[in-house]
Amino acid sequence: MNPSEPRNTETLSSKMMDVIDVLAMQREKRSSLQKSITMDYTSSNDSFTVARFIFECGMKLEAHPLTVATAATLYHRFIRESTAKAYDHYLIAATCLYLAAKIKDDLLKIRDVMNVASNTLHRGSQPLELGDQYWSIRDAIVQAELLVMRMLKFHVNPVHPHKYLLHYLRSLQAWFGEDEWSKYPVAKTSMALLQDFHHVPAILDYPPNLIAIACINLTLQIYGVVVPLMDECDQLPWFNVFCKDLTREKLWEIMEKIMSSYDQEPETRDAL
Repeated sequence: MNPSEPRNTETLSSKMMDVIDVLAMQREKRSSLQKSITMDYTSSNDSFTVARFIFECGMKLEAHPLTVATAATLYHRFIRESTAKAYDHYLIAATCLYLAAKIKDDLLKIRDVMNVASNTLHRGSQPLELGDQYWSIRDAIVQAELLVMRMLKFHVNPVHPHKYLLHYLRSLQAWFGEDEWSKYPVAKTSMALLQDFHHVPAILDYPPNLIAIACINLTLQIYGVVVPLMDECDQLPWFNVFCKDLTREKLWEIMEKIMSSYDQEPETRDAL
């Protein structure tokens, strides 16, 4: 580690080893997600659990990852702006997913969103029939959609870190060269970290370009990868090429926030 990095790097390094284990667990869990999902969402409505509900519904609906990330962002923004106890979190979550699909031109029908959300919240329930309950839920989503847009002052198309991540990864790939780049799953892991960071409200606390850099740098740290050609840049850290004002302290702060988000996993919480 560079001696100019913060004093808590040793703690963060040990925590990164935990993240490697968590990522492995996540991959295994996601591979079996479609076969068996038993999480009981009715027992909790904290922000992480509701965001996970959004991700599960998005996966079942085969929504684009950017649609799901938008939905999670809208949900966190709404809850931050509102009196959370006054609203049904899962209704807002389903509404944010439906609204995000519109924003990102992801063709999700409101009936499909309703049925998937209902079945995910109430395991084993039958598809909603065209009756009073169906029209009541549909009307609730339509009204909640207007509420979300008003609460967010109609600024419902956030600037995502994804486009920055893609740009930075393409540049790094050119620096590494194809053979060296293919040795490590930098792009895949960086994207996984970014998507997972959308489970927590901290995704709102930092500029999108800095979040993208933090996801990449965390991935490089996890796999022990050193960015080439930096010796020719007077020891300038690779991330300062993209953001000259970004300090190591701020970068490690964001990285720690990303790693801390994994502590919210039920399996992780139970182990603490």
